[in-house]
Amino acid sequence: MIPFLDLKNINAQYRDELIEACTKVIDSGWYVQGKECHAFEKEFAQYCGTKHAIGVANGLDALTLIIRAYKEMGVMKDGDEVIVPSNTYIASILAISENNLVPILVEPDINTYLLDPKKVEEKITSKTKAIMPVHLYGQTCEMDDINAIAKKYSLKVIEDSAQSHGAYFNEKRSGNLGDASGFSFYPGKNLGALGDAGAVTTNDHELATTIKALANYGSHKKYQNLYKGVNSRLDEMQAAMLRVKLRHLDKETEHRREIAAYYLENIKNPDITLPIQNSKFKIQNYKNHVWHVFVIRTSKRDALQKYLLENGVQSLIHYPIPPHKQEAYKEWADESYPISEQIHAEVLSLPISGIQKQEDTIHIVKLVNSWNKQ
Repeated sequence: MIPFLDLKNINAQYRDELIEACTKVIDSGWYVQGKECHAFEKEFAQYCGTKHAIGVANGLDALTLIIRAYKEMGVMKDGDEVIVPSNTYIASILAISENNLVPILVEPDINTYLLDPKKVEEKITSKTKAIMPVHLYGQTCEMDDINAIAKKYSLKVIEDSAQSHGAYFNEKRSGNLGDASGFSFYPGKNLGALGDAGAVTTNDHELATTIKALANYGSHKKYQNLYKGVNSRLDEMQAAMLRVKLRHLDKETEHRREIAAYYLENIKNPDITLPIQNSKFKIQNYKNHVWHVFVIRTSKRDALQKYLLENGVQSLIHYPIPPHKQEAYKEWADESYPISEQIHAEVLSLPISGIQKQEDTIHIVKLVNSWNKQ
C-alpha cells in the first residue's frame, strides 16, 4: 500500500536530531516559554521574512488571536465582516465567528481553487474590516490584487498560511504578504510538529505584543493581566522539534515540487483536471507553490478513489463538505456557492511528500492514466 502520507517515516529521517532536541528540553527543566520557543520564534520569523513570530498552541488559535488582538486594539468590533473564501477549511471561518465577527463567503477561482480577487470587491460593505486569503493546498493567492483592494478600502489582510509554509509570492514568502498571518504546524503539514502547534507572523509590533499577551492569559507581565486572555502557547518540546524540521523544510519542498512536476507532465487521462498554477510551471524557479497536497478533479471522484485503493494507493478528499453545508453553519444551508460545491464534490488528493519514492509516483501516474479505460 502506498500511504497518502507516511508521517512515521517522514519523522524517522530526523530521528537522532529529534531525540537530541527532546533530550535537551527534558534535561533543561523548563517546558513552557523557554529558550526553545524563543529560538524557534526568531528562526521562523527570519524564514518568513517578518519582524515577529509568536508561537501558539495551534493554527486555529493563530487566526483567532489575530482577530481578537485587532478587537483589543480597536481596529475591529463585534458584527464587523471578514471576507473569506467559500471553499476553505472550516478553521478559517471558525476564527472569524469565534470573535463574533461575520464571515462573508466569496467564491474561489475554479482553476486555482484560491480566493478570486475579481469577486472580492462586490462583497465589501461599510462593515468589512479584513480580507482573509487562504493559500489553499500550498499555493499563494494573487496578493498584489488582494492587497490593492485592501488598501483602497483600508482593510486588514490576514493570511491563512496553514498550508503554505515557505511558498513565495514574488520576492516575499507566505506569512509576510499581508498584515498578519496564521500558521498551523499540525503533524501532516509541510512543517509539522509531533503534536498540535501554530504561530502568528507579522511586522506590526503592537499587534505582536497584544497577541503574545492574549495567548498568555492576557498577561504582558507576570501576575498582571491587561486582557481577558486565553492559554495558547507553543510548548518547549514542540518548539524544539520544529526547529529541527525547519532546517530541512526547503529540501522537502523541492522534492514535493519534483513529484508535482512529474504528475503534471505525465498524467494524461482526459477525465482528470490537473492543478493550474498562477504562471507557467518551471520546476527550477517556480516558488509560489509548495504542494501541501496535489489535488486533481473529476466528476467521478468516488469511483477513482475506490479504484486507487483497490490497487494499493491511498488518497484523501480535501474537503468533502463545503463550509456552508456544515451543520455548524446551518444558517447558510440555503445559500448557493456553485463553484465551491463543484470543487468539494470533485477534488481528490494524490500522495505527495518529502520522502515519496520515484517508483511510487510512477505507479500512481500509471494507475490514474489507466483508470476509466477498461
